Amino acid sequence: MGTHVVVGAGAVGSATALELAARGHLVRVVTRSGSGPEHPQIEPVSADASDPIDLARSAAGADALYNCANPPYHRWPELWPPIAAALLSTAERSGAVLVTMGNLYGCGPTDHPMVEGDPLAATGTKGSIRAAMWTEALAAHRSGRVRATEARASDFFGPGVVENSHFGRNMAALLAGRKIRVIGRADVPHSWTYIPDVGRALATMGTEPRAWGRPWHVPTAPPASQREMAERFCRLAGAPTPRVGVVPSAALSVAGLFSPELRELREVRYQFDQAFVVDSSAFTAEFGLEPTPTDDALEATLAGARSTGVPAGR
Repeated sequence: MGTHVVVGAGAVGSATALELAARGHLVRVVTRSGSGPEHPQIEPVSADASDPIDLARSAAGADALYNCANPPYHRWPELWPPIAAALLSTAERSGAVLVTMGNLYGCGPTDHPMVEGDPLAATGTKGSIRAAMWTEALAAHRSGRVRATEARASDFFGPGVVENSHFGRNMAALLAGRKIRVIGRADVPHSWTYIPDVGRALATMGTEPRAWGRPWHVPTAPPASQREMAERFCRLAGAPTPRVGVVPSAALSVAGLFSPELRELREVRYQFDQAFVVDSSAFTAEFGLEPTPTDDALEATLAGARSTGVPAGR
């Protein structure tokens, strides 16, 4: 078994670390605070991922290095470049495979289910940052300097995924029978990616040479609108049929004057104004990993919510 270094202990980093540990690997989880999931195969390490020297020290002897960092949304232009540069240089010097948790922002608006071969045509700040990160890593891979791959997924949901989650932030209100308000349109198709499936995908990509040198879409179940996800969740929970409203554009703009995080949503609002669908069939065909069925994933999400004290519905 190998040694794997995971940068970040949020939902993605924790899911990846736990999956790698379950497969028998030794895992170091790197965060500024030295936090991480509890498991006998997981060692939490305190380090600054934007400092190449500090990161290289933490990644000594690693077979694979996983970029699961999650800088504050409104500070991406400031924080992502040094983190990405430190990860790339550490992978190059150590020989560790670089596995990056990316997203679909780099594609920009599309009129079809997104596939890995779509051009990175985003013009917004966040999409351009993510596109540049992958373009640089891919160039390094093609020149033989590193072995690199990138996972991309849609909006996360799952046990414990509440912060910065379009679905998770509404769970307590849904279970209590209160009206929720969503961004964009409530009834357009939207892909949702289950966090344990993300962990399985990244662990596979760090250990399978077939994954290196290209991006992959994490196995993701068929799309469901925001209203449909709320209705399915409430049905499973025995909660009242949800009342779903929409946040007016003007209200979102006003809120953005006071909240940097909400202000950043303007760039990616298109993902909820029109169909936003991921085609992840390539990953399933290559590695045999199927996405968790949506109702099974929602059942686990519900169980996780109840275990942390969220009201249980009827």
